[in-house]
Amino acid sequence: MIHAEGLTKVFDDFVAVNQVSFSVAEGRVLALLGKNGAGKTTTIRMLSSLLKPTQGSARVAGYDIVREAQKVRASVGVLTEHHGLYSRMSLWEYLEFFGSLYGMTETEVRRRARPLLEEFELNGTEKKRLGEFSKGMRQKLALVRAILHNPPVLMLDEPTSAMDPESARVVRNAIAHMRGQGRTILLCTHNLVEGEELADDVAIIHRGRIILQGALEEVKEQQLGAPEFLARLAHPLNGVALQLPEGVTVTARGEDWVRFQVAHPRVNNPELLRALFHQQVEVLSFQEVPRSLEEVFLKAIRMEKEDVD
Repeated sequence: MIHAEGLTKVFDDFVAVNQVSFSVAEGRVLALLGKNGAGKTTTIRMLSSLLKPTQGSARVAGYDIVREAQKVRASVGVLTEHHGLYSRMSLWEYLEFFGSLYGMTETEVRRRARPLLEEFELNGTEKKRLGEFSKGMRQKLALVRAILHNPPVLMLDEPTSAMDPESARVVRNAIAHMRGQGRTILLCTHNLVEGEELADDVAIIHRGRIILQGALEEVKEQQLGAPEFLARLAHPLNGVALQLPEGVTVTARGEDWVRFQVAHPRVNNPELLRALFHQQVEVLSFQEVPRSLEEVFLKAIRMEKEDVD
């Protein structure tokens, strides 16, 4: 649904986006991660046909972003960092105006918008002027506007910025629900916890270049090595050397716990537990050690800086 090849954007002598290539399959969420100024927003603007690339090409929902810009704009819902709400308009005036740009009648706008307003907890605000809305309410309304015409592709730039935790949770739940409906979503964020919760795939952009991309779990293993598991024991080991199956190594141990790195968990974990049982090591609990997207991001950025230096 989204395929970019060598996308580049140069402003005067500044290269904002440099040879960016990636794909997002139908029904998947790609989190485009990077610091402020890394090139995330410029990439979204090119992919939504709001900005013409200097070099490279891309297709969104099957349409070329330069030659078929109007069809691209009709196929995407875009939430930008600056969403341009008109403070003197009421909620209905605002949605009806944008709905008309997509050829929707007033009746269609209201029929489509009502369940969205309820989902985003904006029902009851229809007569208020947008200037009276809080920052979080404005962000949610901008998201309603982005999906009003039921687009197959969403491009969301910091969708929960300026929101309180409860409102942010409502929006994240809605994004997860839309993914379940088969929508393709490009999520730009520097909120790594949010990216990890919502994304199927990740791409890290640094100084305009993609430095790492892939499926979330694959990227974790690529950067952090094989997964690790923690076994808590019923009794101290007292320095006993463990006999471990091939593919399992000890990375740390304490008086009544051991942490293992496991090359192939589906195969090795049952073998490991059987080996511990036969050595009369009683295991109280056995669980994977969480590894965050933040660790992956920081390591990728650190390695990129070292390569440049």
